[in-house]
Amino acid sequence: MLRALLPRRIRFCISFLLWLTISLAQTNTTPSTGGNFPATISSVNITKGANITKPGCQRQCGNLTVPYPFGIGLDSGCAIGPWFQVNCNTSFNPPKPFIGEIEIFEIADNLVRISNVMARKCYNQVGELIDSYTAWTNLGGTPYSFSDLNTFNVIGCDDFALISGSQGRNFTSGCVSLCSKAEDVLDGYCSGIGCCQTAIPKGMKYYLASLSSLKNHTSVFGFDPCSYAFLGERDRFTFRGVPDFSDPEFINRTLANVPIVLDWAIGNSSCSEAQKQSDYACEANSSCVDSNTGFGGYRCSCKEGYEGNPYLSPGCQDINECADPNNNPCDKMCINSPGGYSCSCPEGYYGDGRKDGRGCIAKNHEFPVIKLSLGLGFGILSLLMAISWLYLGIKKRELIKMREKFFQQNGGLLLRQQVSSNEGGVESTKIFTAEELEKATNNYADDRILGRGGYGTVYKGILSDKRVVAIKKSRIMDESQIEQFINEVVILTQVNHRNVVKLLGCCLEAEVPLLVYEYVSNGTLFHHIQHSGVSWMSWENRLRIATEAAGALSYLHSSASKPIIHRDVKSANILLDEYYTAKISDFGASRLVPLDQTQVTTLVQGTLGYLDPEYFHTSQLTEKSDVYSFGVVLAELMTGKKPLCMERSQEERNLATCFIMSMKENRLFQILDPRVVREGSLEQLQQTAELVKRCLCLNGADRPTMKEVTMELEGLRKFTLRHPWANDQQHGQDESVGLMANEIESSDLYTVPLSPYSDLAPLSGSQYSLDSTQMTFPASNSPR
Repeated sequence: MLRALLPRRIRFCISFLLWLTISLAQTNTTPSTGGNFPATISSVNITKGANITKPGCQRQCGNLTVPYPFGIGLDSGCAIGPWFQVNCNTSFNPPKPFIGEIEIFEIADNLVRISNVMARKCYNQVGELIDSYTAWTNLGGTPYSFSDLNTFNVIGCDDFALISGSQGRNFTSGCVSLCSKAEDVLDGYCSGIGCCQTAIPKGMKYYLASLSSLKNHTSVFGFDPCSYAFLGERDRFTFRGVPDFSDPEFINRTLANVPIVLDWAIGNSSCSEAQKQSDYACEANSSCVDSNTGFGGYRCSCKEGYEGNPYLSPGCQDINECADPNNNPCDKMCINSPGGYSCSCPEGYYGDGRKDGRGCIAKNHEFPVIKLSLGLGFGILSLLMAISWLYLGIKKRELIKMREKFFQQNGGLLLRQQVSSNEGGVESTKIFTAEELEKATNNYADDRILGRGGYGTVYKGILSDKRVVAIKKSRIMDESQIEQFINEVVILTQVNHRNVVKLLGCCLEAEVPLLVYEYVSNGTLFHHIQHSGVSWMSWENRLRIATEAAGALSYLHSSASKPIIHRDVKSANILLDEYYTAKISDFGASRLVPLDQTQVTTLVQGTLGYLDPEYFHTSQLTEKSDVYSFGVVLAELMTGKKPLCMERSQEERNLATCFIMSMKENRLFQILDPRVVREGSLEQLQQTAELVKRCLCLNGADRPTMKEVTMELEGLRKFTLRHPWANDQQHGQDESVGLMANEIESSDLYTVPLSPYSDLAPLSGSQYSLDSTQMTFPASNSPR
C-alpha cells in the first residue's frame, strides 16, 4: 500500500538505500556464481518468427499477413484445410483477402476479425417504411464460431431488435431502445436510451438480426428517421449520441471500424485424441490447447521461451535472450539455454546477476566507507519515512474531503434536514458510513453478491451488531433526481409493514448511493413456483402468500404517508423469509404519487409478461398498473406456469392472454396446477380465476383496487379454512380426484399433459433475453 501511495522519486530513493544497506552488510559473505532463472516470456503471435507460411507460399495479401495453418490461394496446398484457404482478390487496390464471401481483416493466435453487416429500417414523416435490410451471417459447417468478444447493438429511439442464433448454441436475445426527445440521449452510453447493447454467448455459428419499431419513428422523426442493429466487437464501437442518428456515413463508418470477431480451431478432436492421429498439427516445442467453443477442436501455442509458428516444421524456435544487447536480462554474464537462460557474475562480484534482481555487486573491504554509507543511508531513510508519514496524512485528509463531497453531492445535507424535521426520523433512517458497509461486505467481495439487476448489485452484509442485511449498490446517480431520491429514502424508511422488505438506511459517502435493507433468507416466490415438487406449496399456502403480497401493495397504495406505486410487481420481487412469509422487495423502479394526483407520466419500465399494456401504450402510470402485474402473479400461483415462455405454442406464450382465453373457452382447469385442482373447490377456484380476470382487464378503470383484491383474497382464505377437504388427511389422491370429477361432471381435468417450459428472463429497463428462436407479443399487448 505504501508503494502505491508514494511518489515515484521517493520510491526510487527508498529502493536504492535498501539495496545499498543490504549490499554493504553482505560484503564479507561468499560471492554467488549465479543460478539458472528461466525467463518469463509471454506467448507470441503465430505471425512472429522466421517461418510463417509453407515454403513457396505467398505471405501477404494486401495489408494482411496470412500465417499457416491459413494459406493464400484456393487448392494451392498452402493451408491446412479448405476452410483455411484465403482467396486474395487482386481486383481491389490494395488486394483484399476473403474466406468464402467474407472479407478477413486480421488473423491472430485464436481469433479472426471479419467484415460486418448491419440491419436497418428507415421511415418517412408519416411512418411509411422506405428502406429495410435484415442482417445475418452463417458459419455452419466451418471451423469458426462467433466470439463472446462481440455484442449485439441497437441504435434508435423507437425500436426493439432481436438476434437469433443457432447451429451449435440456440440463443435468442434482444434490446429495446427508446427515447422521446434528443436531449435524453447521452454520448458514449448504450443503456437503452437511443442505444442498447447486450452480450452474446460463445459458440454460436449462425445469427439473424431483425428490427421492429413501436410507432414507426413518427414521434421521433425530427431527429431520428432510421434504426440500426448489428453484431460487432465490443471494444471497437462507441455510440456518439444524436449525431449517429442522422450521419449519412454512420453505416459505412461502423462497417469499416467495427469488425465481427470469430473463434477458430483445427478439427473437432480434443488434444488428447488429436495427439494419437497421424494429422496432428502441433510441431516441436509447442503445446496443444483445447478449444472452449463447445465444438471440439484444438489450437497450438509455442512453449514459454520459444517463438515462431507452432504449425510448421521444425516447430517453435528457442528465443536467444542473450543475443540482443539492448534487451539482455543479465547484468554481466548471460548463458542461453533451450527455452530459457541463466545469469552469473564474474570473479570479484556477487549477486544473482539479473537486471531485475540484485545484479552484480563489486566487493568492497573499506570498513569506514561501510559505516559512512550505513549512517547516511539510515539518515536519509528516516527522513523519507517522515515524508511518507506526512504524505499519507495528506492523502487521508483528501479521502475525508472526497467522502464529504460525495455526501453533499448525493443529497446528504437534504437527508439530514428531512430526517431532523420528521418525527421519529432519527430512529427509522440510519445514515451508514462507507467504512461500516465496506467492513460488512468484506470490501464488496464477489462471494457476498446476492444478485445483480438493472439498478445495481446487491451484497450480503453483516453489521457490527451481527445483523444480517442486504446492501444495494447503485450503478449511476442522476444529479437532477437527488431531491426525489432523498424523499423516497425518507418515506420508504418510514414504511412499516410486515410484508414489505424494510429499508434500514443508506450511505451517501460513496460515489454512488448505497441502500441497506433487511435480509430475507428463503429466496423468491418465482423460484418456489417453478420447483413444483416443493411440499409446502399447497393451495392454502399459495392463497396466504397472495393475500400477504396484496395487503402489502394495498398498504403502499393507500396507507403510506405518500402513495407508492411499485411499478415492477412480479414473483421474482416477492421474497420469502424463513417462515415463508411474503415480503415485497426491489423498489428501484417505484414512484411516489403526489396526494393531489392519480397518475404520473414516466419512461416505461417493467418486465415483459407482467407489464400493464395500458401503461406500455400511454406511459401513464397509475396504481392499477400494479394491479395488472399482481394479476399475473396470481395466475402464476394458480397454474405454476411462467408469465412468458417462448417454447409454448403461439396461443399459450403469454400467461395473461392464455388464462383469459381458457376462461372464455371454459377450459380453465386444463391449465391449472394439478395440485391446486386437487386441493381447491370448484367454486373457490372459479372465484379466484374471476379475480385474476378482473385484474388483467386491458382498461385500468375496470380493474379492482389492491384493497378490494386483498379483501376478496381474505374471504377466499376463510373459505379454504372452512372447506372440508383442506384438513381431511384421510382422503387419498384418487378420492380427491373423484370428488372433483363428480362436482364438475364431464370436465376433462387431466386430459391435457403437463409440459416443460423454458426459462424467462425479465425485461428490466430496456433489455431482455429469451432462450428461444423468436419473440411474439400477444394480440392484446402488441405495440402498435
